[in-house]
Amino acid sequence: MLKVLQNLPIALLLLIATTLEVSGDAAVRLGIFQHTGAARLALFLGGAVLLFGYGAFVNIAPVDFGRVAGLYIATLFVVWQTINLLVFRTLPAVPVLIGGALIVAGGLIVTFWRTA
Repeated sequence: MLKVLQNLPIALLLLIATTLEVSGDAAVRLGIFQHTGAARLALFLGGAVLLFGYGAFVNIAPVDFGRVAGLYIATLFVVWQTINLLVFRTLPAVPVLIGGALIVAGGLIVTFWRTA
């Protein structure tokens, strides 16, 4: 199974990892601020499972993480804003969009700029 996952495109592994990370964080946040009792416990446990999945997928990618970190951070920003919109119904403000554009640009530079 590990070999199959390692053969997935790196971009797909990063997309899966960022989706798991942000979803896990959102579940924990919902548990902390919007639920009590059994629902809170279920959200905490679900969040823990999702965050473990993130840790697994981000480390499965057979690449130097130092080089791919830029792309990961850029992907994380985009997924984070998408989950924020879908789960918390919050549109990103102009400063978030401008800062996000810089994050994405920086991530692409870190990942793809080759030096001699």
